[in-house]
Amino acid sequence: MTVSGIRTEGPVAPIVLGLAVLVAAVAWGAERSPVGAVNAVNGFALKGYDPVAYFTTGRATPGRDGYGLRFKGVTYRFSSAENKDRFAAAPETYVPQYGGYCAYAMAIDRIADIDPERWAIVAGKLYLNNNRFAHALWSVNKTGNIAVADRNWTGFPKTIDAE
Repeated sequence: MTVSGIRTEGPVAPIVLGLAVLVAAVAWGAERSPVGAVNAVNGFALKGYDPVAYFTTGRATPGRDGYGLRFKGVTYRFSSAENKDRFAAAPETYVPQYGGYCAYAMAIDRIADIDPERWAIVAGKLYLNNNRFAHALWSVNKTGNIAVADRNWTGFPKTIDAE
């Protein structure tokens, strides 16, 4: 079968499909708007969840009033003074990857908000996802998705926020 003179079946079909996807991705990428370097709502990163608790308790834990600390222009909240102190001593250990945006979305060169309950720690780093579906897709190939998302995040346009 041919469409506009292009063969759409047989061994050429995957190439045509791949080129169509590439063209669409390039066109979409050219229109990307810059995002904040850190995903924050009302100045709070991680929707107010404690970044240290993911590592220490293995649970998504809301932070509490009175246990906040500013880092890179946003406030992180903690569930205890101990977690706040741990973060203060080594913040880069605990901050989520990709500025706290969805890891799966970044792997497909998109930006998306997160659900603090959809997360994983891989090789000592915190990754968050938007929902169960995104988390499941990302989890199929964490290592591969991380490699792609790392490259995409480096090139993703970010706004310059005042500290």
